[in-house]
Amino acid sequence: MNCQNIIDDLVSATKEIIGENLTGIYLHGSLAMGCFNSEKSDIDFIIIIKETISDARKTEWLNRIVALNQQAPAKGLEISIVKRNYCNPFVYPTPFELHFSPMHLQWFLDNPQDYVTNMKGTDIDLAAHFTMLHHCGIVLYGEKIETVFADVPVENYIDSICSDIEAAREDILEQPIYIILNLCRVLAFLKDNLYLSKKEGGEWGIRHLPPEYHPLIQDALDCYATDKNMKFHRETAVSFAENMLRLIEESR
Repeated sequence: MNCQNIIDDLVSATKEIIGENLTGIYLHGSLAMGCFNSEKSDIDFIIIIKETISDARKTEWLNRIVALNQQAPAKGLEISIVKRNYCNPFVYPTPFELHFSPMHLQWFLDNPQDYVTNMKGTDIDLAAHFTMLHHCGIVLYGEKIETVFADVPVENYIDSICSDIEAAREDILEQPIYIILNLCRVLAFLKDNLYLSKKEGGEWGIRHLPPEYHPLIQDALDCYATDKNMKFHRETAVSFAENMLRLIEESR
């Protein structure tokens, strides 16, 4: 199934199950930013509702999403459901009603009732997602982005994106492409106030970071755009992460 069919089916299922309680469905991430790779990217959605939905409706919706996730690209679907009153005025860290990603799939399959009851809380990543919705988000259904989402205070956005890379020294060995490109786009924002995709962040890094790191960044960009797996020297990657974290801390 192609991405458009998955999007159409997700919108249809969400409208059917949530009904009049639904404010809107929004696409963000690599697919919205024009750098989607079916081998390396997930499909990212934010769903906004007016009031809390029942556990029965959550379960019905999740069953549909799990079936749809099986037809999605390799990294699957990532979806957060948030109540409208936390979007405007913006609340940080942002409470969410429900979240789905392949990382948590087994939990739902093993104990759906426990998942539905306990998969809620707050998520600091939503500050970054909401910010990027304003810059490149796509309305799939419902109200305009600017009427639903208040501007995210810049200090909340910075906290969100910096929290995502705070363990970069360790994470770069397990997720080199994601961490390398993400470090670049975080520094690009702190230095130049740029809201970039991972691809654009890597390109910024090639233009602005020392030449010794250009091969590493270029390799990450090449792998991000293809089905290649990244090969790298451990020492070079760790050194890059350490220096980037230092530059990021100095720029905050």
